[in-house]
Amino acid sequence: MQLPQVDFFFREDGEWVTKTTSDLFLGKRSVVFCVPGAFTPICSEKQLPGFEAAYDDILKLEVDQVYCLAVNDAFVMDAWAKDQGIEKVQMVPDGNGAFTIGLKAAVAKTNVGFGTRSWRLAMIVNEAGNVEWAGIEEGQRPNATDDPYEQSTPEKVLGALRGLKVATEAAKLADE
Repeated sequence: MQLPQVDFFFREDGEWVTKTTSDLFLGKRSVVFCVPGAFTPICSEKQLPGFEAAYDDILKLEVDQVYCLAVNDAFVMDAWAKDQGIEKVQMVPDGNGAFTIGLKAAVAKTNVGFGTRSWRLAMIVNEAGNVEWAGIEEGQRPNATDDPYEQSTPEKVLGALRGLKVATEAAKLADE
């Protein structure tokens, strides 16, 4: 699966900066995890700090960057990173939800006043912008009352990265 091509709107040094999907992903192997929202319980207590803690281990497995993406604006994403003490994981605001919609991960969360948000997932994206692996939480549906967090954990991503590395090494041996 190819990533959707959209514009992302960041705040850098007090100015608006627009970056495209290509700007963020092309030429770099990436891990991106999508969360329902900044400052929400599982996102703040487990997922974001878990990826921050696993960051160095993820990079050791031929990954260049780790992104946290949410359907929140740049101000909220920056405030959340500051509140959480995030220094390694890069925050990506999908304020309009265009990327999330393009991934087919958008779900209504109107039952809790959130509007449209991302279903929880994690992906490994290669240098060409193609998804190599995705851990998508089961039961994606509008207005879910549960919030599963089993398939998009840092541990699942690390396991997938190790598996992809073994498969690549095996393919190289087979070609020799």
